[in-house]
Amino acid sequence: MLFDKVAIIGVGLIGSSLARVIRHNHLAKVITGFDNNPEYLCKAKEIGVIDEAFESAAGAAADADLVVLATPVGAYGAISAEIVSVMKKGAVITDVGSVKKYAAAEIEKHIPSESGIVYVPGHPVAGTEKSGPEAGFLELFEGRWCILTPGKFATPEATAKVSAMWQAAKMKIDTMTPEHHDKVMAAVSHLPHLIAFSIVGTVADLEGYEKQEIIKYSASGFRDFTRIAGSDPTMWRDILLNNKETILELIQRFVEDLIALQRNIRWDEGDRLFELFSRTQKIRKEVIEAKQDQPETEKKILAELSRENSLDK
Repeated sequence: MLFDKVAIIGVGLIGSSLARVIRHNHLAKVITGFDNNPEYLCKAKEIGVIDEAFESAAGAAADADLVVLATPVGAYGAISAEIVSVMKKGAVITDVGSVKKYAAAEIEKHIPSESGIVYVPGHPVAGTEKSGPEAGFLELFEGRWCILTPGKFATPEATAKVSAMWQAAKMKIDTMTPEHHDKVMAAVSHLPHLIAFSIVGTVADLEGYEKQEIIKYSASGFRDFTRIAGSDPTMWRDILLNNKETILELIQRFVEDLIALQRNIRWDEGDRLFELFSRTQKIRKEVIEAKQDQPETEKKILAELSRENSLDK
């Protein structure tokens, strides 16, 4: 047991999945929760993801040994300002945000230097397009990476405990600076999501196409884009706006590459197209070999959740 009391602020997909891990592995005696969506909060308590539900973040965080911020990153500042006054000395704050430089700035500015509160930034690189406490599941984090970016408010002891919690979720742990994390995530996560949002929006707005036919005859490529584009709007708005310098650089690079691809097609440069597709095919193989494709267990669980939801309706 790592903690007496853990508070989960935000009981959506990530927060509820982590709560399941904590309960399954007996990492805490009590799990409290808060969410600004009352339906999420009630459902999390109803299905046993949390032991106690509170009407405020401060209520959930009071006397907690660990507070996990699992909300969209744009809410971190307000939540931190609310909870630090009720947290005990030596308590640990961690988060699951996808933008670490912004997260650290928003949280650390509210921690009084004399409070003894410890902050260990974290990012479990896992998830699905689903949201809500019912979308969470125990195996979500298995085989994935959790990146820690400990800064001035972190201690070796607290970092070790947060690391142990994610290892109990069967995650692999890595550490890096917030700046490096944000650069890597912009390339492997933020830009692909942005492109998916754009492509689905473009197809939906095409003139001369019936929307019903686009949906009815969706090939696997468009279906994959809609899966990514179906992610939480609030979360992704906050991510893109708070890592915008790096993302804007990547957008420019992508636009340049897209123009080059347009030129290859226009001038029938098949050899260059073949070269590009061969390189991208190799990347796909390397992703599979690194076991970073969606695990089979996750696919089975998502299928079961979908089946149960359809039966409920």
